[in-house]
Amino acid sequence: MRNKITGFFISLFVFAFIAAVPVMADTDEILNYTITTEVNKDATLNLYYHIDWKVLDSGSDIGPLTWMKIGIPNTHVISTEAISSTVDHIKLSGTYAEVYLDRPYYEGEVASVDFLVVQDYMYQVDKLTEGETVYSFTPGWFDDIRVDELVIMWDNTFCTSFSPECSIEDDYNVWRTSLGKGDRFTVTMTYPNDAYDFDLSKSEEVSSSGLMDFITTIIGAIFGFLMLVATVAFPLVLGYLLNRGFGNNSPTINKTTRVKVTYFDSCPGCGAPRKEGAKFCEYCGKSMIKSEETITDEQLKKEEKAASAFTKNGEYRYGSSPNVFIRVNSVRVPNPHYHASSSRSGGGHSSCAHSSCACACACACAGGGRAGCTTKDFYNTDLKLTALARALKVKASKEKEMAD
Repeated sequence: MRNKITGFFISLFVFAFIAAVPVMADTDEILNYTITTEVNKDATLNLYYHIDWKVLDSGSDIGPLTWMKIGIPNTHVISTEAISSTVDHIKLSGTYAEVYLDRPYYEGEVASVDFLVVQDYMYQVDKLTEGETVYSFTPGWFDDIRVDELVIMWDNTFCTSFSPECSIEDDYNVWRTSLGKGDRFTVTMTYPNDAYDFDLSKSEEVSSSGLMDFITTIIGAIFGFLMLVATVAFPLVLGYLLNRGFGNNSPTINKTTRVKVTYFDSCPGCGAPRKEGAKFCEYCGKSMIKSEETITDEQLKKEEKAASAFTKNGEYRYGSSPNVFIRVNSVRVPNPHYHASSSRSGGGHSSCAHSSCACACACACAGGGRAGCTTKDFYNTDLKLTALARALKVKASKEKEMAD
């Protein structure tokens, strides 16, 4: 009975809180967000961005779209370049690329932009398996804008494994998806340590600049969290503890993917015989992969059962066939059953503490400072601290008057 009463008041509180938050209409829409990635010999990345940005609202309170603020992985940018004529110039600001447009874009118009970012500090040597280097890339996300189509194309020359599953088109791994507001999508590409000129000093978990960002983020997060608990979250947390108890599940779990890989006997390009263990022709560089098929645990045949015992990344022979293998790719992914204590409101910008993990934030900035150009809000509470401070000051003043 006690839990029912507590739950009723918590539900009433939450309903009142949600009802008090104004519903904002969408001001922008990303029709297409394509990033084409090429790996340079020095292990830096050429990130070619293409964005089709539709303006849904350019009223007097918002104004037209005049520039975009796109999140990039970290501050180690080698260079930028405007490719399309719609880009007037690009300015770097921390972990953002400010893309200024050739003119204002109004309601109903689409601004299509193309630009290049040459990025360093994007990999981690021996991250999952000794002798292999992993690139992990999360394109900049949009807290207040939905993305109808996200496309990531990655040159797969010398690649040994990747995640998640995707299509292979010519010499590229291609991922296609859509993103809701605040949604993110991460891909990984794994290479032998000798594939490119990887620098161990550039694969630290937190670089010097990343460390400063991390410290700043943590301080802001602690302060924001304390204010959140004092004003909003305490009843919710209390109700959660009374009704559900403490959770002991992990925020991440291992996800193992097994792919049945069939290789050509000889190179489809130059006809040279395939060398044992080679994924690419040693003469012309053409891929020696004939086909790839994802295998679930339920589909594992007798010959494949041995491969199911392996959890580390690698390829394991399929039966007695000389050209067929089972590729195992195991990565840490968010646990869908993990219950976090904070929620996303879609109003703030997320942040990335690790400079080498290729996380990035993104928002739209146009005339009048529209669509998410506010201070970063680590917990996405969408609360303005200045307004909160004023409210607390007024409350303290009233309590003092009553005491007098």
